[in-house]
Amino acid sequence: MSKNRCNHAPQFKAKVALEALAGEKTLNEIAAKHQVHPNQVTPWRRQLIDQAATLFGKGAPSADSTGDREMLLAKIGQLTVEKDFLARVRRRDPGLSGSNGSNPITPNCP
Repeated sequence: MSKNRCNHAPQFKAKVALEALAGEKTLNEIAAKHQVHPNQVTPWRRQLIDQAATLFGKGAPSADSTGDREMLLAKIGQLTVEKDFLARVRRRDPGLSGSNGSNPITPNCP
């Protein structure tokens, strides 16, 4: 006889956690008001405390985002070089532009 698990929305969890953080009511009172188990309120409150600093720390890039930025800049540079190379090749040999309807990479098959 198991009950279905209820997945609460993040907004609901934040609301309950803020109420618990305020400290105006006990955890049992808050849990009863929102019809959740008191053991659920404590981790939500802890998550709110632990992750609150990340809300205000978006100005400073993390090490992970710096690595992503470097990787993306390298990829942009690579694609720019490839584009410039293909543009030069196309200027030298106008037959590669594909203007005659044929594809220079794959041969026309009968």
